[in-house]
Amino acid sequence: MTVSLASCRFLTGALGTILPLAAQTSVLTSHNDVARTGLNPLETILTPANVNSSNFGKLFFTKLDGKVDAQPLYVPGVSIPNAGTHNVLIAVTEHDSIYALDADNGAVLWRSTALLAGEAPSDSRNCNQIIPEIGITSTPVINDQTTPMLIYLVAMSKDRSGNYHQRLHALDINSGREQLGGPVNIQAKYPGSGENSQGGYVIFDPAQYAARAGLLLSPGNTTVYIAWTSHCDIRPYTGWILGYSASDLSQTTVLNTTPNGSEGAFWGSGSGVAADPATGSIFIMAGNGTFDTALNSQGFPANGDFGNAFLNISTANNTLQVADYFNMSNTVAESDADVDLGSGGVLVLPDLRDSSGTVWHLAVGAGKDANIYLVNRDNMGKFNPNSNDAIYQDITGALGGPVFSMPAWFNGQIYYGAVGDSLKAFPFSGATLSSTPSSQTSLKFSFPGTTSSISANGSTNGIVWAVENKSPDAVLHAYLASNLASELYNSSSKSLRDRFGPGNKFITPTIVNGKVYVGTPTGVVAFGLLPR
Repeated sequence: MTVSLASCRFLTGALGTILPLAAQTSVLTSHNDVARTGLNPLETILTPANVNSSNFGKLFFTKLDGKVDAQPLYVPGVSIPNAGTHNVLIAVTEHDSIYALDADNGAVLWRSTALLAGEAPSDSRNCNQIIPEIGITSTPVINDQTTPMLIYLVAMSKDRSGNYHQRLHALDINSGREQLGGPVNIQAKYPGSGENSQGGYVIFDPAQYAARAGLLLSPGNTTVYIAWTSHCDIRPYTGWILGYSASDLSQTTVLNTTPNGSEGAFWGSGSGVAADPATGSIFIMAGNGTFDTALNSQGFPANGDFGNAFLNISTANNTLQVADYFNMSNTVAESDADVDLGSGGVLVLPDLRDSSGTVWHLAVGAGKDANIYLVNRDNMGKFNPNSNDAIYQDITGALGGPVFSMPAWFNGQIYYGAVGDSLKAFPFSGATLSSTPSSQTSLKFSFPGTTSSISANGSTNGIVWAVENKSPDAVLHAYLASNLASELYNSSSKSLRDRFGPGNKFITPTIVNGKVYVGTPTGVVAFGLLPR
């Protein structure tokens, strides 16, 4: 039996420790699951005892046709027409290509393009954030409940007439062929008078947006959600989240969170759109933008503008609607200074029990102001211009720099890698997060910090994996999860053997079945136990 980390159910014990159900593992979505924990608790091959420079290193590098900004995904035992059965790694590029690689040796099993006839990937849109071209930026999501399994992805392109397109594709994982009548052009409108509005509606202009955040497939596998960001804050733009049917690619729901204002888009430094695995509610942090400090009687922004907010978005009845939110007391000043919350990704935590036995449903996020915001998903705190007292927990001073990443979770701790700071483990005591790390790395990570991933066998053999973004050579690090001061491996220790070229800004490592996969500006590298 194969279990996907995107959809499998976990048991939780004291401090929310995840106890896995035994099965073979897939990685079908950004940061492993819809809660975005970054945890693979079914890794039985890699252990602290064998991850060292003598036994572990680079196995292969597969050169692809463009930059790999998205996290590679993994499915075991895929039947490839006329080529047998393979463990498959899905990698996508900014050249609008999709590759199925043999995950064990790096061979290309098939390649598909998201471009239509006469098209090319988009240019950089006068922005240096996604360069030199914009194709497939966000991490796709794989639906393992369909036959064949489907890969959903968003691709940007430019036609010969100079028109820009955003399209949603659904590909057969066995062959790379388009399914469900796709691709579909992404278009949207929403009631409002904000930027780029006409006739009482805000209009989605595909040229003004990029899909940076990883796609979300709803826990019930019915809807694909796409969040949108701008190119270098070049206006006009607003905050869009769109939902599409996973069965026929029809647009099912649209939400704009700054419909009567401007900006407030979603990017999260490439982190996936997060969801509560039980309810399907979306938790996401908006970038700098309009926030209505005048509130209605329910405590919501009077004009429906939620710029720079930590949002709980209901997906009930297949309709996106802001159900609750938190915003900082100084949110307007932060937006004006481009110190936005939206630079970080959200982690939906497993249920935590406090000393009185009360169970709490929490989520955590941090952004450019370097505060760790812990929200109660059942009552987030809304907005008070005088204080942040209504939030569940607001921790200042624990991180040494702004956050362009997201945390990971393992054994009652979260792991944060801020800019210019050590990778730090912050433990929970009951349902309260410590403001002091239990351990940290000696290395301080330069921009953009690091989004780590974790491999473990249940609650044992925890290893934290982090990529250091450097040039001319990035570095893959492995740390003991119980003590980050203990480094097990880094690729620079055997640089001639293990070097893999320059770093790739927001890339997140994928750890599965004894291997670690990292996207780079020119392809995908795989690490694992060396042949003996």
